[in-house]
Amino acid sequence: MDIRELLRTDLMIMDLKAKTKAEVIDEMVHNLFEKGVIKDEEAYKKDIIKREEEGSTGMGDGIAIPHAHNEAVNEPAVMFAKSQAGVDYDSLDGKPAHLFFMIAAPEGGDNTHLQALAALSQVLMNPDVTSALKSADTPEKVQAIFADAVARKEAENKAQEEAEKQADNAPAGNRPYIVAVTACPNGIAHTYMAEENLKKAAAKLGVDIKVETNGSEGVKHLLSDSEIARAKGVIIAADKKVAMARFNGKQLISKPVTSAI
Repeated sequence: MDIRELLRTDLMIMDLKAKTKAEVIDEMVHNLFEKGVIKDEEAYKKDIIKREEEGSTGMGDGIAIPHAHNEAVNEPAVMFAKSQAGVDYDSLDGKPAHLFFMIAAPEGGDNTHLQALAALSQVLMNPDVTSALKSADTPEKVQAIFADAVARKEAENKAQEEAEKQADNAPAGNRPYIVAVTACPNGIAHTYMAEENLKKAAAKLGVDIKVETNGSEGVKHLLSDSEIARAKGVIIAADKKVAMARFNGKQLISKPVTSAI
């Protein structure tokens, strides 16, 4: 599913009235209900709140991504809302959130929409995108910003996958090489945002990295035995169980997924 189909202009709130975290959730969930995306307002909100109790979806940098997937969802959608004043959303960096993306995913079904949501999460880590979104004044501009950003990110991912395939068969270079796994029990946003930030940190430090993700769409970029063998170390950023025996004998750091974000 194309992200432009999920990020519907008719769902967007360009001037969010909410002044508290609870009010943000109420206003956005009610809008999804009114637009027919969800059929049971209370059931969906209950899962949204449950997810927040497990750990805030306020990612920092002015972004919050409340999300839930359950039977109350009629169709997958991403609802965008913007607050000019900002709202205290218990964000990881302690700063107000201005950009909100409420992800509604149905229980079960195929993974097409989850792939699009993974792309959405990765794109949001680009400061140029968030800056443009803060300036956007119409739903059409918001959608255009994402359409362009997602296309560029998909091209980058394809290029990286090809580079990883070649590197797997190439002799070790001079740059340090590590492997990582990101995983979240909800798996809609945190998994992929953690992946993106680890890649950015590695690039900044001159380190080569491959990140295996374990999200709602299953395991992607599975680490091969040869990749693990030549890695100098392993990073586990996960809030769920991952296969660990394959890393025996390796230097390893294990942290919650939010630490990677």
